[in-house]
Order: sequence, then C-alpha cells, then structure tokens
Amino acid sequence: MAPPTRIGLAGLAVMGQNLALNIAEKGFPISVYNRTTSKVDETVERAKQEGDLPVYGFHDPESFIQSIQKPRVVIMLVKAGSPVDQTIKTLSAYMEKGDCIIDGGNEWYENTERREKEMSGLGLLYLGMGVSGGEEGARNGPSLMPGGSFESYKYIEDILLKVAAQVPDSGPCVTYIGKGGSGNFVKMVHNGIEYGDMQLIAEAYDVLKSVGKLSNEELHSVFSEWNKGELLSFLIEITADIFGIKDDKGDGYLVDKVLDKTGMKGTGKWTVQQAADLSVAAPTIAASLDSRFLSGLKEERVEAAKVFKSGGFDDILTDQVVDKAKLIDDVRQALYASKICSYAQGMNLIRAKSIEKGWDLKLGELARIWKGGCIIRAIFLDRIKKAYDRNPELANLLVDPEFAKEIIDRQSAWRRVVCLAINSGISTPGMSASLAYFDTYRRERVPANLVQAQRDYFGAHTYERVDMDGSFHTEWFKIAKNLKN
Repeated sequence: MAPPTRIGLAGLAVMGQNLALNIAEKGFPISVYNRTTSKVDETVERAKQEGDLPVYGFHDPESFIQSIQKPRVVIMLVKAGSPVDQTIKTLSAYMEKGDCIIDGGNEWYENTERREKEMSGLGLLYLGMGVSGGEEGARNGPSLMPGGSFESYKYIEDILLKVAAQVPDSGPCVTYIGKGGSGNFVKMVHNGIEYGDMQLIAEAYDVLKSVGKLSNEELHSVFSEWNKGELLSFLIEITADIFGIKDDKGDGYLVDKVLDKTGMKGTGKWTVQQAADLSVAAPTIAASLDSRFLSGLKEERVEAAKVFKSGGFDDILTDQVVDKAKLIDDVRQALYASKICSYAQGMNLIRAKSIEKGWDLKLGELARIWKGGCIIRAIFLDRIKKAYDRNPELANLLVDPEFAKEIIDRQSAWRRVVCLAINSGISTPGMSASLAYFDTYRRERVPANLVQAQRDYFGAHTYERVDMDGSFHTEWFKIAKNLKN
C-alpha cells in the first residue's frame, strides 16, 4: 500500500492525464481516479514510461479518497454541467470536514458559486479553477486561475506555484483570483479574448491570401517574421507552423484541405452574453462569435456564392494590384491595433463584473498570469501589465499613454487594410469592429443624441440636454404635424 499521496485528481481525459503527470513530475505524489477504469491504468502506465512518476491509480472512489493525506484536496477535470455535480456527489460521500474539491473545467461561474455554497454546508471547501494551455500546457505548465475559498487555495498554493507555467521575469502563471466564481469568470473572458485573437489572425490571413495573393510558403515566412516582434505570441507561432505543414493524404498544404467550419464549446458565447448583461461593449469578441456562426452555414454559403457569381466580386479581386511588402506591413499594424481593442474589451468586462460582485480583481495581475502557459500568451501582455501598474484605475487600455501612441502610429495602416478589404469584397468583421470601437470611443460627441430624440418621439422616454440639467420630454409628433400643415 502506497503512503498517503499529497493530492488527488479525478477525470482522466487528455487534460486530466497531463495535469496529473505534471503534478507528479514536480515531486507531489498523486492519486488518480476515473469512472472508466481503463483510463486509470493508462495514466499509471504513462507515469511509468515518462520517468517512473509517483502516480497511484484507484478503480473505486472510496479507496481513491482514502489514499490522500488530510486535509484532502481533489482536482476534478470532467465535462462542465451535470457530470461535475455527479462527480462531486460520488467523491464527497467519502470526504470529511475541511477537505477540498477543485473544479478545473470550463464551468459557468454561477454553477461554481452554487456548488461552493452546497459544499460549505457539508463542511467542505471548494475552488473553481480555470486551466488554460490545452494538453501541452496541462503537461508542461498551464496558466491557472483559481477562485473561491482562499483557505483551500492556501492548501495547494505550493503545488500550483510549481505546476503552473514559469515566466522568467514575472514568475509562475498562477495567482489567487478572488472569491466565488471569479476564477471561472476570468477564464471565460480569457477564452472570449482568444476567440477575438483567432478571428483577427484569420482575417489577416484572408487579406494576405485573397488580396495579396501570398502562397502558403510566403504566409509561413510572414507569420514566422511577425512572431519575432510585437506580435510574438503562441497563436502567431502556431499559425506560422500551420502554413508550413504539407498534406499527408494528398498534394499541397494541409491548411487548404481543412473544412471552413468552426466549432465551439460555448465560452465565447457566454462572454458575449455577459458583456450584454453588463452593458459593456465587446464588438470584436461578438464579431468573432458571429463569424463562427456564419462559418457553420457552409451549404448555404456554397449556394450564395453561385447566386452572386455574376456580381463581379471575383473581378474586383483579380483587378487589385497591390504592393506586397507594403500590404504585409499594413496588415501587421492593423492586426496589432485591432488586438489592443479586443483586449481592452475583455479587461473592461472583467472589471465591470468585479465591481458588480465585489471581487476586487487585479487586472495587471491577470495580464501577468496570462504571459505563459495559456493560449493567449503573448509578449503584448507585458505591455498590458505595465499599463495597469502605471494606473490601476485605468478606464480603458486605449487611453494608456503607451497604447494610445501605438494606435495613433498604426491607425493609417489599419484604415488602409479595412478599406482595401471592403473594396475587395473580403469581410474583416473583427478588424472593422475594433476600428469602429476605437473611432466611437475617441469621439467627444456621437450621434446618440438622434437615437435619444427618436426614443422620446415614439415612446416619451425623455432626454437630457447638453446646456441645462434635468430630463425633458417634447411633443415632437404634434410640433412636426403643425409644421407640415
């Protein structure tokens, strides 16, 4: 019989297996359990092969829980929703007061808050922990976003600090996020920002390929080059890799054979819904979600392409003569400026929720823990952290002096790319939404006065004035009628 292990992990799909091996490799003996027992044996076998790591497998929940030292800590990595409740029920039956359960899945934050209350009724502690970085991150160092009981965070802080991605100048990519479901909420917005990032990169690709006629070889070298500068990031790096990979089942490059239909798990949708609930504008993230919806209409798009074939859209593209080097440089700048807007929207959403819930989230600290391990890791996050270090009360990333200057320097290129795309019949909803967001935010006066006048005209919703206090209502209809007579 093995000595009591330091921690347990239940749920051994790819993420669970990799996280368990990561924890064991950092010197913490771990017990593992899965409802399908073959996964348990598979994980223990992998642990042997990957360096005789201290992973102990259990086929039943009771002996699994008994094998962990007290106070017991168990991480669950199971599918969000009812499987989580089912797993909690199975495990908590054998747990004692002071033990702790951590949900490492992508869960809706209110479910975590409900479960934390239910658990505390049983004397158990509960944490909802966002885990980002995919299978690679889970195995070699993810970005971790734990929220909920601070006491339970303290139980495993030593493990998390070692297991998380390590960034040389800013430390382990983990921090206690805050109370309640804040860890899940922050991970959800992280995923929303990720949707925006991926969409903007896809648009950059579309413009370079469709208008600039770049080959996959050229795209590979452009993205590799971009990954050495201000755009240095995981997503740009993997994009460069993708363009370099040949099809193993036929001629040409694999990327051209991939069906243009995007899947999604729901976190991007939740982000946009939360933005609407909190009245926070998140147009870049919303545009990326809409683009995924439209990509799903493959059959309809094939038919629509036939209907509009005579519209001369192909001629527009063929007639374009562009300076390739100039286009590449413009697109790089447009991508960077658009990205600033996308992150600004995500950060504003987190701040609005933090205020609503009293979570007191530290935006600069979030940027720091996203610098390694996670899907949106990028050199750019260092700039965001510094912006919040300079001014923790910063209203919007756009008005940070450094970012403001970067946008001003890039706005001509940004506008050129959006105009070129529009004139070429190529949609760039993310870049366009980012630009519209910037152009609205920087204007002292917007045409909302007209919308407010319309609301008062048809619904007597009243309006305020720029030159005196109070709210006013005008009989617009009567006045207009008299004017017509």
